[in-house]
Amino acid sequence: MTSPSNRGAPVSTEPRINDRIRVPEVRLVGPNGEQVGIVRIEDALRLAQEADLDLVEVAAQARPPVCKLMDYGKFKYETAQKARESRRNQQLTVIKEQKLRPKIDPHDYLTKKGHVARFLSHGNKVKVTIMFRGREQSRPELGYRLLQKLAEDVAELGFVESNPKQDGRNMIMVLAPHKNIKPRVVKSDDDAPEADDTASEEA
Repeated sequence: MTSPSNRGAPVSTEPRINDRIRVPEVRLVGPNGEQVGIVRIEDALRLAQEADLDLVEVAAQARPPVCKLMDYGKFKYETAQKARESRRNQQLTVIKEQKLRPKIDPHDYLTKKGHVARFLSHGNKVKVTIMFRGREQSRPELGYRLLQKLAEDVAELGFVESNPKQDGRNMIMVLAPHKNIKPRVVKSDDDAPEADDTASEEA
């Protein structure tokens, strides 16, 4: 019966090694992955000591448990390095939004296109929304052509991840940066000006 003092204690994920392996025999794997076979635990520990390696339990649920000869300190270090590298390579997906009107002024279009290009160059996805009002809703081709033009204008930085589609009174397209463009870490102070980039055009 578990004592009250052990309740809630964290379960160790560390494998058992060397003298902590308390079974009569194990299925032994050599340092290069070769199958040694089922051996007594005393013999496995002796082989590990002679090779200046550790005996590490790698499959505790097997019968008998599978153990491998390895340099456990080196193994833990390399595993930690790989985990750090994996976290470093993980990219937090950020989706920016840019809103346009179907009859946008050429100057405003250049400004909006510049924002989209900047977002893509920073490694962010961009949700581009065309907002239709009144009679404009009967001319969806205007929005479609505008989205196509925008995609072509920023083709060097990104590609169309989600094709233009109607969503109520809006038409939406998603652009994603090319894989060779890495996300840029932006300081919090730099985020303030981008708040206006998502503002809709009222004109």
